[in-house]
Amino acid sequence: MTAAGWAEEALDLVLRRAGQTAEQVGDRFPLYAEPAGGRWTTTARGSWTGGFWAGLLWLRAGRSGSDGDRTTAATVTARLAPWAEADTATRGLILWYGTAPAAGDAAAGTLRDHAAQAALGAFDPELGLVPWGAALGGARLRARTDGVPGLVPLLASAGPEGRAAAAAHLHAHLDLCLPRDGAGRLRPAWCRDGARGWTAEADPAPGWARGEAWLLLAVADALLLADAPFWRTERLARTAELLLADGAMLTGPLVPPADAHHADGPRDTSAAAITAVALLKLALAPGTARPEACASRAEAVLHRLAHAHLTRAGGTRPAGMLLDGCYDAGSGTAVRHELVWGDFFLALGLAALLGRADLRRV
Repeated sequence: MTAAGWAEEALDLVLRRAGQTAEQVGDRFPLYAEPAGGRWTTTARGSWTGGFWAGLLWLRAGRSGSDGDRTTAATVTARLAPWAEADTATRGLILWYGTAPAAGDAAAGTLRDHAAQAALGAFDPELGLVPWGAALGGARLRARTDGVPGLVPLLASAGPEGRAAAAAHLHAHLDLCLPRDGAGRLRPAWCRDGARGWTAEADPAPGWARGEAWLLLAVADALLLADAPFWRTERLARTAELLLADGAMLTGPLVPPADAHHADGPRDTSAAAITAVALLKLALAPGTARPEACASRAEAVLHRLAHAHLTRAGGTRPAGMLLDGCYDAGSGTAVRHELVWGDFFLALGLAALLGRADLRRV
């Protein structure tokens, strides 16, 4: 089967699965589905993953051209509105990926604009970043790698001041998270107090594959957005190379262990799917050192996900499930499951590979 053929088949499977999921979850948001039968664990408000569900539905609507599918996507997106004012840096994950695929939808664009201005209002100029926030629990003054993707393009959509804040937010996280001596794994989570300043948190620990993928995605977005000196493109390009090397993203397993220090533990297909999208973005970005290698590796990752981890018809479980996603290896929560953000990034990567999604805009 040609590249176009297998990618078309896989994308159709994932998007048909999204339609079945919509019927199953109703007005709730899917979070993760158990691998045996595909039953979803859901949330009422979507938590940090709600935007991926809305984004997946927009990808389905774009693929089908159905007015009914657009209405479903728009209805889910509208339910994300309370997150625009929530005290959380994950509003980037929620409200960028929940609205950016909604081409031509005025309501989604209005919600994205509102969220961008609210995020800009939460930017702390003294810290140089948008704090992690308290909306999901825990200390407010924290910095985590999953508080950067989505928020970079969301802030950048808020005009010149927003672009400057987006660059500062990203570079503040790079200052904290990248290894000080240029070697070893990044530290993905930090907390600040008045006495000690910033201190690294134990959980998630270095070696968290999804945390590394999230940061690579944010760097790739910044390289695509860079239009002024404050983006510091040379540092971003060096950081991309560092992340690719330290995370073995061009040479290691196509689907990495959820924790690099436990190679025999669960793998994380969602980290692989995020990485594939980041690599496709890097292949488009000016100044990327190895664009052809990034594009080739992204296609290889998507091919592996489509052929080794995506369910087909004929078994006891639904077709179109991206299995072997790891929600939280440390607690043993949903370690071989279908994850809604894994589905989204697989669909987005496949659509981009087929020329049906513009990764400069999503």
